[in-house]
Amino acid sequence: MSRRYWLMKCEPDAYTIADLERDGRTSWEGVRNYQARNFMRDQMQVGDGVLFYASNASPSGVTGLAEIVRPGYPDHSAFVPGHDYYDPASARDTPTWFMVDIGFVERFPSTVPLDVLKRTAGLEDMMVTRKGSRLSVQPVTRAEYDIVVALGRAAG
Repeated sequence: MSRRYWLMKCEPDAYTIADLERDGRTSWEGVRNYQARNFMRDQMQVGDGVLFYASNASPSGVTGLAEIVRPGYPDHSAFVPGHDYYDPASARDTPTWFMVDIGFVERFPSTVPLDVLKRTAGLEDMMVTRKGSRLSVQPVTRAEYDIVVALGRAAG
């Protein structure tokens, strides 16, 4: 199977690219959107590229790169009563929610802001640049990934 590419959003008060750089890898738990869940459960594979996106930040944008280091598996936080992501309808033998693990690849010198993404040729169809797009896990094309990587490396 060929390598795929993704954009994964996280709010800086929850986790940042600097946290991932420090930790080396992390689980991407707590996604509670069925479309995003399906991407993680059914499509993400080890080695897939990830654009790490800081959402609700100042500025919001891509802060670095990660890769999938463990494909989709049941999100254990759904089974823990009292946990922020607990879901009593999700059972261990028939889990509703899934997560992946990502590993650190690169931290950009500065954020590639959303407004730059929106005005960059070749990114017009990128999901994150569309008005009202709030999905926390999004597919991106190889061409879009390469453009954003070039922007990120030039940002310094």
